[in-house]
Amino acid sequence: MRATLDPRNPRLVKISDSKPASPAPQSSTQEAVSNRQLLVRLVGLAWRYRFHSLAVVGLNMLLVAASLSTLGLTGLGVDVLRHQVDATAAVPHWPFGITPPTGWSGRQQVVLLAGLVLGCAALNAFLRYVATVSASDLTQKIVIQLRSDVYAKLQRLSFRFYDSNDSSSIINRTAGDVQSVRAFVDGVIIKVLTVALTLLVYLGYMLSMHVPLTVVCLATTPLLWVGAAIFSRKVQPAYREGSTLVDEMILTLAENVQGQQVVKGFAREPEEVAKFAAANRRIRDQKDRIFWIISTFQPVMGFLTQLNMLILIGYGGYLVINGQLMLGAGMFVFSNLLHEFANQVGQITNVANTIQSSLIAARRVFEVLDAKEEVVSPAHPVPLPRARGAIRFDRVSFAYHSGEPVLSDVSFEVRPGECLGIVGETGAGKTTLLNLISRFYDAQSGTVSIDGIDVRRLNVDELRRNLGLVFQEAFLFSHTVAANISFGRPDAGDDDIERAARLASAHEFIDGLQDRYDTVIGEHGCNLSGGQRQRL
Repeated sequence: MRATLDPRNPRLVKISDSKPASPAPQSSTQEAVSNRQLLVRLVGLAWRYRFHSLAVVGLNMLLVAASLSTLGLTGLGVDVLRHQVDATAAVPHWPFGITPPTGWSGRQQVVLLAGLVLGCAALNAFLRYVATVSASDLTQKIVIQLRSDVYAKLQRLSFRFYDSNDSSSIINRTAGDVQSVRAFVDGVIIKVLTVALTLLVYLGYMLSMHVPLTVVCLATTPLLWVGAAIFSRKVQPAYREGSTLVDEMILTLAENVQGQQVVKGFAREPEEVAKFAAANRRIRDQKDRIFWIISTFQPVMGFLTQLNMLILIGYGGYLVINGQLMLGAGMFVFSNLLHEFANQVGQITNVANTIQSSLIAARRVFEVLDAKEEVVSPAHPVPLPRARGAIRFDRVSFAYHSGEPVLSDVSFEVRPGECLGIVGETGAGKTTLLNLISRFYDAQSGTVSIDGIDVRRLNVDELRRNLGLVFQEAFLFSHTVAANISFGRPDAGDDDIERAARLASAHEFIDGLQDRYDTVIGEHGCNLSGGQRQRL
């Protein structure tokens, strides 16, 4: 790129270059992060909420205790009834050596057990309510904090990050992927702790009843862990592809909404509908592949757990017939414990599924949180309370991406109060010059200075507050007219806002709006004309 003074007008700079100045998208420079590193960071996220997480786990364990109490009392009730029907049957074994008075009839004993079962059921319902509310509160805290962290980081990232990433990808990471990362806490960490502790309780209970029966019935359990490992390897690539397809679908939607005038102007509605439907079908087909894997894995795991029930019926039935195991407190309780044990082991599928979706989402979310902040304020900035307006470019070179320079060795100066015109072909770098003054980007070499101070030595916010910007395309927020005018100066008073509107020849049409300066304009100023939007 070359900058030359026009001999007929010394305050007119002509720039020319054969290379385009628009920033080209570039691939992410983030190094590949291993799954182990991602898991460590996800565990670190859970550690931030460790007390709340442990409270949820504790409530779930109380639920297990209440359920086991209900099950044990029900099994005892079966033995009491059997003894009443058949006096030769084994005498029921009451827990903790506590037995009802000798004179109590079988009916009184059953009524007592029924009351205790009802009490345990009520306690179970209350604990389930508290655990559900507590878990929901935890997940919302995590989602809100993660989204806030990602949004705050997006505010600090330079334009280069936005040049390299589609808006659809950024939106999906902030909205959708954050939910999947959150699921790691409640769907993996809390679930694994709950399942592990529950399995230990169930295993201890079953071993206390009959060790050989427990060992035989749980012989197929290692196969479930092997199946979970195979399942994880198969679904992870599918989840990665799914995130990309959702990005593409959101991009199609966003472009269509923003470009409605173009779509309708050229009567392209049917083609756009077909385009969006195709993006949706690709997501559906990809989800179908994931569901097919899950639907195949779960029945296989379920079949293995049912084999344990067959073993229980054969071996357990033999023990009951020979008087080595009680029917109610033994066979009945054991069968339910085995069923619940199988259900807990079956959670491996859900946990493995959640881990894979969380890993893919975490990689995308952490790419944002770890992205380098290229344009930052120095540790000890030079103060610039009010700029005089002297701008100088001294041998400035700049490239949006490696290998394609936009500006090369550019030098010129603008004194305070002077007006400089910059002309050149489209893509020659005119907008780039302004971007460097505002530090939207930093030059690779050379110096851009204001009032003799290198802009890189200034506080970024203070620098930009000293600059007035008029963009080629007007962008308005869905807020009041006054809020949009004072966006750069939130502390501006009503008189300042009106004076700015008069200078922009906007006061007349604003005065005719329903609520004048308090009128809320729609998204992108949709309820204003093109000329009105430009004046604001």
